[in-house]
Parts: sequence; structure tokens; C-alpha cells
Amino acid sequence: MDNGKKRAVWIAHRRAGKDKTLLNYTIKKMFERIGTYYYFLPTYAQAKKIIWDGIDGAGVKFLDHFPVEVVRKNNATDMKVELVNGSVFQLIGTDKIDSIMGTNPVGCVFSEYSLQNPKAWDLIRPILRENGGWAVFNYTPRGKNHGYDLYLMAKDNPEWFCQVLTIKDTVSVISEADIEKERAEGMDEDLIQQEYYCSFTAAVTGAYYAKQIQQAEDDTRITTVPYDTKIAVDTWWDLGIGDSTVIWFTQTVGKEIHVIDYYENNGEGLPHYAKYLQSLPYVYGRHNAPHDIEARELGTGKSRLEVAKTLGIAFKVVPNLSVDDGIEAVRGILNRCWFDKAKCKTGLHALREYHKEYDEKKKVFKSYPCHDWSSHAADAIRYFAVGFKDVEKTSTYRSPVNVEAHGWMAS
Repeated sequence: MDNGKKRAVWIAHRRAGKDKTLLNYTIKKMFERIGTYYYFLPTYAQAKKIIWDGIDGAGVKFLDHFPVEVVRKNNATDMKVELVNGSVFQLIGTDKIDSIMGTNPVGCVFSEYSLQNPKAWDLIRPILRENGGWAVFNYTPRGKNHGYDLYLMAKDNPEWFCQVLTIKDTVSVISEADIEKERAEGMDEDLIQQEYYCSFTAAVTGAYYAKQIQQAEDDTRITTVPYDTKIAVDTWWDLGIGDSTVIWFTQTVGKEIHVIDYYENNGEGLPHYAKYLQSLPYVYGRHNAPHDIEARELGTGKSRLEVAKTLGIAFKVVPNLSVDDGIEAVRGILNRCWFDKAKCKTGLHALREYHKEYDEKKKVFKSYPCHDWSSHAADAIRYFAVGFKDVEKTSTYRSPVNVEAHGWMAS
């Protein structure tokens, strides 16, 4: 990168020293060009724990790599370091991607990118393209998600640096003998292959739907799925408040369920989504939302169900099942689904990633899902699985004549 590369993918095994290396690289670049530098992690909490409060195996604090003589001030609230030359370093969790809107960084590290919300890179990339800035993505694999796509692109792109390091390449860090001890102590083999041998094909440990999505891919059910103009499109929503809102678009064709589209956005109100639906060529059947859409807001006294109706969206409320029952419903219905590989790409990555919370102290998975960037897509598909039986029973509005009569509003 010192010789001109502006983009890099660095995939390395766990404990290889990725963050320590890239933090020091960032500090060096802060002396070379005055500007703002962002260091992204999947969540704000991880950014604080791993970097801001982090200490390496030798007992050195990560922040101590900033030479004290050149630090003007530290801001613990914003996790920001300002140097005497005017350059600014800041840690950011991509679980709060609104915080990067309207900013102008000249250098960025996306740490544990395979676990991050990929939308953050989409927001940053035009900025770096305009100002000639750089970006580095470091991570260990998490199956064939957006990290895998980025790797495939970078390894064949001469404008990108791309490197994969397993424990065989860094023998002085973790040895094969160390791995044998991990196996003897009960570490899952798929996790070993993922964490230490950088395998993209190992099953993602703790993932809820990775096997089902992989089966869909093996069955060639992730393909081009065209919109059938003679069949109504149903939508399935996860409505965020100050968070992402997700919509899956489906058509029922006999016993098959065609998932033809996916949309996700952040920080927008219902008028935005109503306008977006109207901009699409689809003729809609039922719009489906979770039960909390009926809750009344204190400020207006109205529920979002009522507000949506004034905008032309007559929601049906999906039955309120437990998360566990909903997850089982998803597992049971995915074998009927055909996904459009282009339009549903981001949603499919999220479904592959959706996983159980991991207990770092006990080294076991907890019994409930981790809330991260993948949760919104997974919640929306869960509402689809729970509510689909009602849609299947209702067939009258699906005939072309009735669909045309209803226009874009739901029946």
C-alpha cells in the first residue's frame, strides 16, 4: 500500500495480530496525510473492548501505540484521538452506521469485516473514491457471505492487495501442536477450520440457517427469479425504530415460494418505504408486519399500523410466536424458497450469518440470537415463515382481475 495500492483484503487466522498491525499502519498514515481516519468494528461495544480498552498478549495497551508526544487529546466518549498535526483517529461500530453519514475520512480499516454490516462500506466507498483515500478489510472467514464476495473480487483485481494467512503461514504464532490441543479439548472442527485455516466452506458454528441456505445453493434455488406479472407480490417487514427496516418480497407459485426482491434501509420513516414500494413495478397482495406495529407512539397517539394505512399500506399483522418457534418455522419453509441471487444478495448474506450469541467467558453459544446487522433480515424472514400459512389460505386476491382492482394497496 505504501507503493500505491488504495485497497486491501487481509484474511488471517485468529490471533495473527491483524488489529495491532493495522492500528500502527493507520497511525503512520496519520503523519503522512492530515485527515480523519476511521477504524470500524462490528459493534460499538467491540470497538471499545478490543481497541480502546484493549491490551495485547504482552500487556501493551493498544492506545499506547500512539506516541504520547504527538497526541493532543483523547476523547473517551467518542473513542477519538486527535494528534498535534490535526489528524483524527476514531473507532466506530457499524451497528450504528448513521454516525458516519456526511463525514469525510481519508483512511479506513474495516476490522472483522465478515461480521460487519456491509452497508457501511457502501456509504464510505464513494467518499474515498473522491478524496483518494484508502481502505483495508481484515477478517477471518464467516462462510460465503459478503467477506467471501470481497475476497473473490480482490484476489483477481490488480488494484487491490489480497492475502490469506493460515497458521501454516505464521508458524511462530500458533502451531499445529496448539491446534491438536484445541481438538483434544473439544473445539469444534468446523470452527478450527474457519478460525485457524481460514476456510470459507466450513459450516458457520452457531448459525441458524447456514445449512438451509447452502442447500438452496446446492439445489440451484439461488438463481435468477423473475417477477411474474400475473401473480401478486407479498411483502414481509421488520420495522425498525432508529434501526434498519427490512422488506422481503415473495410470490407464491404452486408449492414454490419465489423470493424475488429484498430491500433494507436505515433511519427512514414509513413515507420513505411507501414511496419505494410505489416505485417498483410490482402489483401487491398482502403487506405483513410484526405485532408491535400496533403499539401506539406517545408523541402522536397513533400506531404505525394506522400511519401506514394513510400512506396506502394496509398491513396484516403476523401472529406473535416465540423466537424459537419462529426459527423452526423458517427452517421448515426454506426448502420451498427460490431466491433471486442478485436482488436478494444482501439478505442471503444476512441469513447465512444469523447466529447464536457467544459467551466469551464460558466459551459456549447461548440459547438466543446475537443482535447484529443480520438480525433485521432474519427477523423479517421469521415473520414470513410464521405468517405464510395465512397467505396460502387466502387466494381470491391473487387472480389477475382482483389484483388489478386493488392497485398497489394490500387487500
